[in-house]
Amino acid sequence: MIAADGNMTATVGKGAEEEQEAKLQLLKGAAFLTTVASAGMLAGFGSSLALARKKSPGWFSKGVASTTAVQESGASLALRALGLGSLFACCGVGLLSVAVCKVLGVHSLSDFRHKMQSLFPTVPKNSEAASEPVDWDTVFQSK
Repeated sequence: MIAADGNMTATVGKGAEEEQEAKLQLLKGAAFLTTVASAGMLAGFGSSLALARKKSPGWFSKGVASTTAVQESGASLALRALGLGSLFACCGVGLLSVAVCKVLGVHSLSDFRHKMQSLFPTVPKNSEAASEPVDWDTVFQSK
């Protein structure tokens, strides 16, 4: 009886350990994607700013400092627009995700995957089609 309880405890402990490992892997993936997306945004914004400065330095310097005619500089206006656009984009995607989850009645990504698998037909795996190259002339041939 004691050996059976010991095996049961080891099995439960192993399942909890695998679950912890899966959560850690998910967090690492989320951190990586966030870092890559942030670096991409900063690189894109920086290169656009450098290109604008290179093309017309006179207009660029006028947009950096505010004047009496224009109370807000072009750079602060652009940063405010970027912030509002990012806020609206994130809120829009979040709202769309919540709406889809509510309509489908799912509570996790695994529920969502199972729901999509039940709604859409499965794509059969054909090893012969993957081994030979596609003849694009026959694909786009007019009938």
